[in-house]
Amino acid sequence: MANPSSKATVLFSQEPQTISSTAAAATTSTNSDDRTNSLEAQVIPFFKRVGSDDPNIENYTSKDFYSNLLCNTLKTHTVRRGHVSCFVTVKPSISNYFGGLHGGAVAAIAERVAVATARTVVGEDKEIFLVDLGMSYLSAAPRDAELIVDGSVVRSGRNITVVSIEFKMKKTGKLTYTSRATFHNSPVSKL
Repeated sequence: MANPSSKATVLFSQEPQTISSTAAAATTSTNSDDRTNSLEAQVIPFFKRVGSDDPNIENYTSKDFYSNLLCNTLKTHTVRRGHVSCFVTVKPSISNYFGGLHGGAVAAIAERVAVATARTVVGEDKEIFLVDLGMSYLSAAPRDAELIVDGSVVRSGRNITVVSIEFKMKKTGKLTYTSRATFHNSPVSKL
């Protein structure tokens, strides 16, 4: 076994880096409105390119902005105590570069379904806080595919609720993603 410190490879340049005058001027600009406008000019066309023409998208500073990205893809199928089932359509706005469902969208959908599922067993007199969200990406869901998302309560106690979420292809029943969410239940303050 080789000594870890022997023949170490340097992965970065030790020479001083130079910045062009235009790049330096851009990075030293103190006007934050200019930077915000240039970022907005890049973000809005990106959303339009990926198929998010929703006028709510332009209000990306709202408290719950990502809901606008998911609003047309998640449809409720059944809700009963300890179980929620939804349908998801993989639209261009939530697809990745390769045309599959984006990993971040999978996690956002899993969180939404987990919260809804937990709410079927945790009373309104308690707040729920997401403590842990574990994801397993088993297979890609291609663009325009329809998925069934099933959330079911694994365990619910006085302080903890655990929810399991499965994403399956609607046509074939193939399991594509799984998730497990753990919530802390705490009473609402009466102040």
